[in-house]
Amino acid sequence: MSLSSVKTFSLELDGPADAAFGGGEVVSGRVVLELRRDTRMHCMKLQGRGVATAHWLENRGVNAVYNDYTSRVTYFRKRQHLIRDNGGATVLPAGRHEFPFSFQLPEETLVTSFEGKHGSIRYWVKVKLHRPWATVKKIRREFTVIEPIDINTPALLAPQAGTKDKMARTWYRNFGQVSVTAKIDRKGYTPGEMIPVFAEFDNTTSRSVVPKAYITQTQTFIARGTMKQKRSVVGTLCGDAVGSRCRETWHGRAIKIPPVGPSILQCRIIKVEYMLKVCVDVPGTSKLCLELPLVIGTIPLHPFGSRTSSVSSQCSVNLEWLRMAIPEQPEPPPDYSSIVTEEEEAEQRSNAVELQPAEDLSGILERPLMAFVQEFRFRPPPVYSEIDPNPQPCNMRPRCMTY
Repeated sequence: MSLSSVKTFSLELDGPADAAFGGGEVVSGRVVLELRRDTRMHCMKLQGRGVATAHWLENRGVNAVYNDYTSRVTYFRKRQHLIRDNGGATVLPAGRHEFPFSFQLPEETLVTSFEGKHGSIRYWVKVKLHRPWATVKKIRREFTVIEPIDINTPALLAPQAGTKDKMARTWYRNFGQVSVTAKIDRKGYTPGEMIPVFAEFDNTTSRSVVPKAYITQTQTFIARGTMKQKRSVVGTLCGDAVGSRCRETWHGRAIKIPPVGPSILQCRIIKVEYMLKVCVDVPGTSKLCLELPLVIGTIPLHPFGSRTSSVSSQCSVNLEWLRMAIPEQPEPPPDYSSIVTEEEEAEQRSNAVELQPAEDLSGILERPLMAFVQEFRFRPPPVYSEIDPNPQPCNMRPRCMTY
């Protein structure tokens, strides 16, 4: 049996192996074809594609038929002929042949690469080699796309705050109330930053309660009008116990954002959203959870200097989040089920939901930069007001002080 005439058939992309691309950038490389002998070719075609896919199966009952839920969104499709089909066969001599290629990604907003349990957002280059009386040889190479989210925008620099309370009950008898008030200095953060949490816990019950804070990630997949979600806890903060009829205050207790992927808010079928939950176990009832929305961006906060300055000259690229790897921690975060409230559990049991229009965040995305990790080393703004709540009347004469 003779060896195949094709010794090497490979696809190489220009740039480093972990390079990432943004909208409007050029993807280039070469196809390497090494032949043992003269070989006839019909054609060689190249295709670049970007596709978001959501898919899962569901069955109702023991012997029920599985329902297939699939949806797909194509972001771009590029085609090129590296060897054209001229109606006959093209003979390539033995040896090494290189076929360079390049194409530009669309200028309009793409979506960051993503791999999830029920879906993915992938970008790739695929090459097919057609020869007479031979199977089609195929090679495929994926590449990463990162669409920047600049947190230096008014919407993401706005403070987030809220308050919530719940009554502690045993049967039909009330045993006091637990209230939570929490605030963070802004909505947008980047991986690696610390979130200072300012909170107050008021416990008027007869039992001690323990306040905790969690960063949760929610992956949402949409197909055929049905929604599937996967929730996980990616960061935790545990406070000290608040005794009966006592009050506890957090003056900027810090919780760190691990190397997670950025928020995905612009895709119709896949969304990745984050939330800061400040929770307290209330005796005799479900958990009290106050939720503050987060947006995980890629361009970090600029405390000084021009916002238009090159961030790439100040920071280094960190793509660890693409593998969705969470660094080792002294204590692993709890399961999402351990912090979810009963109301949320009931909401998750319903698969079919009415889809709400996505929030308009078109002003958030600015190009073209990649994902960065930066340590937050600047103190957050104070929670108090620097304006005197009891100003001195203008018509009051100044007091004369004698020494």
